Amino acid sequence: MATQSPRQTPAELEADIARQREALADTVNELQEQVQVRAKDTAKQVAVVAGIAAALAVVVIVVKRRRS
Repeated sequence: MATQSPRQTPAELEADIARQREALADTVNELQEQVQVRAKDTAKQVAVVAGIAAALAVVVIVVKRRRS
């Protein structure tokens, strides 16, 4: 953040505010990208676990049918 001197003009203040808004927007965009990457990773992990659970269920069913 830029430090403000008491002698800033309204135009200088507006320019500072515009720079700060841009910096905040960049930060928000970066955070949004990180969240999206994590969400995709989590979705992939859930899909893998679901696939393993389904395969395990099939194995259990096959084993039970062979024993009976």
